[in-house]
Amino acid sequence: MSDLQKLQRFSTCDISDGLLNVYNIPMGGYFPNLTAISPPQNSSIVGTAYTVLFAPIDDPRPAVNYIDSVPPNSILVLALEPHLQSQFHPFIKITQAMYGGLMSTRAQYLKSNGTVVFGRIRDVDEHRTLNHPVFAYGVGSCAPKAVVKAVGTNVQLKILTSDGVTQTICPGDYIAGDNNGIVRIPVQETDISKLVTYIEKSIEVDLLVSEDIKNGIPAKQAQNDRRSVLKKYI
Repeated sequence: MSDLQKLQRFSTCDISDGLLNVYNIPMGGYFPNLTAISPPQNSSIVGTAYTVLFAPIDDPRPAVNYIDSVPPNSILVLALEPHLQSQFHPFIKITQAMYGGLMSTRAQYLKSNGTVVFGRIRDVDEHRTLNHPVFAYGVGSCAPKAVVKAVGTNVQLKILTSDGVTQTICPGDYIAGDNNGIVRIPVQETDISKLVTYIEKSIEVDLLVSEDIKNGIPAKQAQNDRRSVLKKYI
């Protein structure tokens, strides 16, 4: 079983718990404010980040064709340069949509597992008809060609979040998504086998905690008693 297949068994909450408790990642890899515009049909999606950077239309770098090079089992991740982002809603400074239905059609044909857009998308019904999972800050109707263009692929993306922290997504990171949102697993900084083992044990423990609570044991007591075993997996 591949790392991606192992991780797909877990919710983003499970993964965030592992990243927080094993690797002390304060936000548990979570990226706030994204909405599942076209929700995953299964419980979750997981893939390798294929990153795309957008810049203003007058940027001297030439536009790149990113959509015809989407790798299989990838999560397509689109973001604007930091100066086009905002800490506050709607979290970007342009109103145009960066991604549309034809892009999902091509990405799905190339066997991408989903798309994350730190910006607006359009053609909502097309994404949903395709059953192609798409997360975004919001929606729009206008194409982006008058204001921004894609200028780089497989580059680091800097994402300004609403708490004022800038997070990074690197090419090759694992991205997981479900109804709780999007989580980044930094592959270069984590031992995936160790993370998976902790998550599996944590799920087992929480099932026991749940049973204890249903049997009348106070929640805090049940958590303290059952979760002590997890220390050996950190």
